[in-house]
Amino acid sequence: MWKYFVIFILVMSVITFFVFGWDKWKAKNDKWRTPESTLFLLAIFGGSIGALLGMQVWRHKTQHWSFRLGIPIILILQAAGLVWYFFFSK
Repeated sequence: MWKYFVIFILVMSVITFFVFGWDKWKAKNDKWRTPESTLFLLAIFGGSIGALLGMQVWRHKTQHWSFRLGIPIILILQAAGLVWYFFFSK
């Protein structure tokens, strides 16, 4: 069970990382942009590590307070959920 969960998180993080990079490329080339809500949803549905890495590597959305605070908060809440599941749900 946990093997599939870890694979899911890795896949979502890789996808989210590259979506952040793709959106940065589109921003530089005056193309249609990925909605911010989509970037947040990718983070919420398992891609928060990829979002955080994408923000740093691509230097994307680092000036937006909603991302600078929101993505780490999402990651912390996800980690807290895992801790709760492991230690308190049984």
